[in-house]
Amino acid sequence: MPQYQSSSVESARKAVAARLREVRLDAGLKGHELAARCGWHKSKTSRIESARTPPSDADIRAWCTACGAGDQAADIVAASRSADSMYLEWKRLQRTGLRRLQEARIPLYERTKVHRGYASHVVPGLFQTPAYAAALLSSISRFHGTPDDTTEAVDARMARARVLYEGTHRFALLVEESVLRYQVGGAEAMAGQLGHLLSVMSLPAVSLGIIPFAARERGMWTLESFDIFDDQRVHVELLAAQVTLTAPGEVAMYVRAWSDLQALAVYGVEARSLVTASLDALR
Repeated sequence: MPQYQSSSVESARKAVAARLREVRLDAGLKGHELAARCGWHKSKTSRIESARTPPSDADIRAWCTACGAGDQAADIVAASRSADSMYLEWKRLQRTGLRRLQEARIPLYERTKVHRGYASHVVPGLFQTPAYAAALLSSISRFHGTPDDTTEAVDARMARARVLYEGTHRFALLVEESVLRYQVGGAEAMAGQLGHLLSVMSLPAVSLGIIPFAARERGMWTLESFDIFDDQRVHVELLAAQVTLTAPGEVAMYVRAWSDLQALAVYGVEARSLVTASLDALR
């Protein structure tokens, strides 16, 4: 395990331990008093608070109940569960190539009813054409030094995009206007991608908002790309890793950010005009 990944997990565990300690202190309990209420040895309280022993879900619920803070249990349980999986290096996720990673995500996309997302750098994966996806995934493979299985990875990404046409899913995605201007794969691939965006925008299940360069009095700054799945899980894409958030408080923060960004976006005719203008600029 790379050191900075290990440090990230350790930090997450320490954060859970710190929250539990705060709950105990807020309740005015000493460590041995909490242990007595929970029915365990007093050393267990110390081990949990020092992050030497990861607490189980039952431990967290008992702790919060003993402190009269049962309403905080769900948030802390979610934070504890995500400690080991919250930060995963792309090199680890992509160690056998990109195809398996694309395939592994299909079940999540299939079971998600409402998918909200924000893209500040590239066209969202669900909306990508084969040519655009091939250029992007090839560059990712080269940069991270992972096995080059671009053709298979593109096929898997296209298979994932079938959710746009199947079931009762809803997709509300936002992109910065700059995404329409960054050329990925050359002018021809980009032209095909922009044309495909115009088609995708007309799908009944899709709501695509574009945040224009000219958006004034921007109340929300540009963020890293992220996806929200049924308001239960958030994926944030960094250069080195994927961060997965499931703690209700953290998910709520991204939901609020998405709402603020949505207020800056244009839709319908205005959005289509921005795509068309970007397409015309390629000619």
